[in-house]
Amino acid sequence: MNIGQVSERAGLPAKTIRYYEDIGLIAPSRSENGYRDFSKQDLHKLAFLARARALGFSIEDCRTLLGLYNDQSRESADVKRLAQDHLAQIEDKIAQLQDMHDTLAKLVDACHGDHRPDCPILSGIASEG
Repeated sequence: MNIGQVSERAGLPAKTIRYYEDIGLIAPSRSENGYRDFSKQDLHKLAFLARARALGFSIEDCRTLLGLYNDQSRESADVKRLAQDHLAQIEDKIAQLQDMHDTLAKLVDACHGDHRPDCPILSGIASEG
């Protein structure tokens, strides 16, 4: 398969596939003329990476997950620990976003949104920093 076919099947832009190759996440074989020649295993690996990235795992986490996936002597506890750490990061981000939401909602509610120049949103932002 060429990069266009793999891009379509894996649901990843060709640029992303090239990036993954540049950083060593994948290593497709090369034909005699130098073109990438992707195997079904490469496609499977790219689909794995796409799903892991969709779950918010970092590139380094994806590298670790691929290593664990390919290591038949791995312990599921190692994978679970990585997933739990990532879940904790997501929960922290959700809490930050909830705080942002609540603060902004209060500022929006306090603003009259009319012709007056006073704006609780601007003064609230100015006083928060």
